[in-house]
Amino acid sequence: MLLSNLQPLLYIKISPELLTIRNVKTGAQMSEVPELAINTGSAKRMVLGFGANARAAAAAEGEQSSEIINPFSHPRSLVSDFTVGQVLLKTFVKHAHRATLFAPSPRIVMHPLGSPPGGFTQIERRALREMALGAGASEVVLWIGRELSDQEVQSDLVLKNDDGRD
Repeated sequence: MLLSNLQPLLYIKISPELLTIRNVKTGAQMSEVPELAINTGSAKRMVLGFGANARAAAAAEGEQSSEIINPFSHPRSLVSDFTVGQVLLKTFVKHAHRATLFAPSPRIVMHPLGSPPGGFTQIERRALREMALGAGASEVVLWIGRELSDQEVQSDLVLKNDDGRD
């Protein structure tokens, strides 16, 4: 229990238009367009920029050797590219968390926004959970429902009631 008091608690809201990460213990927050600019000109794809800087970074690299990807924009699903989504989430978490070498991994409450017809699929839920784990989370809670206050995110009810269900 003592470790959980030292761990950062991040509330991440995801939509195709905006990705918001808030450290509920410190109040630090960042919101950006969920875009990643990737260098496609070499065998190893490299991140050129993310968020609002993605388009400028891609333009500086050149149209032929770069690509801008929004991994949370697809007509039928919230997750369109798992690998890029995980890299994007890891980049955002790293910037929001600013972990030192010995900082504990954050606990993350993932909140996909919107209400697709039929709800989010089990595949989308699992992909979001796996992305958060791949981004460095020690624990992931998937919350589906209304937006939460900082007090609600920190409450045992949310942290134990995965998927936002009673």
